[in-house]
Order: sequence, then structure tokens, then C-alpha cells
Amino acid sequence: MISREPTLERLATARSLLLDPFGLDEGHLTRALAAIQAHQVDDADLYFQYTRSEGWSLEEGIVKTGSFSIDQGVGVRAVAGEKTAFAYSDDISEASLMDAAATVRAIAAASQSKRSKVPARKVSASRSLYPSLDPMSTMDSTTKVKLLEKVEKLARAKDPRVVQVMAGLATEYDVVLVARADGTLAADVRPLIRLSVSVIAEQNGRREAGSSGGGGRFGLAYFDDAMVETYVDEAVHAALTNLDARPAPAGEMTVVLARAGPAFCCTRRWVTVWRVTSTARARAPSVVALASVWRPRA
Repeated sequence: MISREPTLERLATARSLLLDPFGLDEGHLTRALAAIQAHQVDDADLYFQYTRSEGWSLEEGIVKTGSFSIDQGVGVRAVAGEKTAFAYSDDISEASLMDAAATVRAIAAASQSKRSKVPARKVSASRSLYPSLDPMSTMDSTTKVKLLEKVEKLARAKDPRVVQVMAGLATEYDVVLVARADGTLAADVRPLIRLSVSVIAEQNGRREAGSSGGGGRFGLAYFDDAMVETYVDEAVHAALTNLDARPAPAGEMTVVLARAGPAFCCTRRWVTVWRVTSTARARAPSVVALASVWRPRA
């Protein structure tokens, strides 16, 4: 269902992160697009993006790594016939925007008209496919670490053969703003989270690993007790299954093929050489070569 209110909310978020801090407004976007259209281009657009990401990893009962990063920039595109030009800048400013616009318009010849009319701005309606929230702010740092510690405790409690547990939590907050030459203005706010679990089980000197995890475009509340236990169960089950795995059979195998029916007599023997490769972890053999050798019937 198309809703106007979430669309305006996403647009306001994009403005607050991608335009306002750098002294830009929609008038600057209009001037940049007009500068591109001063040459004979068929289409042009501006693409602003802000991405903030965070990661936590736990191993051997302690938090081993933590990361945080922010990436932002603006891209400019112009299309003239079969030619497309791109320009990009990490610096979001009016000067960088105009320099990028001047760069991409070089693919087209200068227009005979000294003025280029840019259509009035129109907000593009959008669908609400996921919540427009910052997933990092849905859980504080202490709670995030406790979540990873909980994963480890659950995994070790599942089976005494589990000797090592590794857990990771990643979040991303992505905001984009697009302004097109036809006057369209659109924005999107995209949260992303993922929880990963890896375990190592040991038995009689043999070690095997299993992993699981999941996530989506939600807040961190998505990882409730039931979801966390599901990931842990899958990872532990995979590791224990690998411990019980046996090598697949290998070598030459004789297979006699015959067609069923009273009027058919098997006059040939087909010796099929079936070479397979496998590992202790494989659930099924992987066929590498299949050849048939005909031998006359004795």
C-alpha cells in the first residue's frame, strides 16, 4: 500500500543527514541539474548516500573485535544517447556538486539555448516495505554484548562436545536521496541487521564446525529468545552431524543396466566407472566423472 506520510518522513530523514549538515537545499540540487542540462543530455540525476555500520564479534567468551564506520558521498550521472557519464565525490558540498555536474555534462555537446528549464520538484511516493529506523539505536552497547554472551552460553549448554563458540552481530543504517532531471525527488531509509553463530565440536580428537544465522531489515528486537535459540540449534546440529559423517564410497563400481520386458534380452554388460569425491562433512557424494565402458558378453 502506497502511503504519503512514510514517504515524507523518509525524505525529511534524508534531508537532515545529506543536505542540512552541508548547507545544501533543493535549490542547490536544481542548479546542479540545470548545469548538466545546459548541454544536450537526455537524462541526469543526483544520488546522495549516507551509510553508518557497526560490528561486534565474540570469541572464547570475550569481545574480540568491535568496529564502527561512516561512509557518505554524492554521485552524478548524465545520459546522452548511448553514452553515460558518472562522477562521484566523498565531499558533499556545493562546490563538489557543481564540479561533478561539469564533469558528466562533457559527454554531450553544449546546447544552443542559454537557459535550461528544470521541472518543478515532485516527491515520489513509495511503499513501506520495512521500518525507517536506525537499528544501532534500538539496543545499547551493553545489551549487544550480553546478546552475544547469551549465544555462547546457549551453544555450550546444548552439548558437551561443543568446545568453541564464535558469535557476531552487525548493523547498518543506510539513507539515500535521489534527485532526477524530470523533477522527481525520492528517498529511502534502509536498516539492516545480522546475527551469526559458528561452533566447533570435538569428539575423539576430531573437530568439526557448524554455522547458522540470519537477519533482515528490522530493529535488533528481532533477535528475541526464540530466534536466537533457533540459530544456536542449527549451528550445533550441523557441527554434531559433521562429527558423525563418514567418507563417501570411492573407487570402481560395476553396474549392470537392463531394460525391463519379456521381449528384451540383455546382450551387453556395461561396466560403469563412477568416481566420486567426498569429505567427512559431505552429506552426499559429488559426482566428478561418469563414464561407461562396453565389454562384449562372455
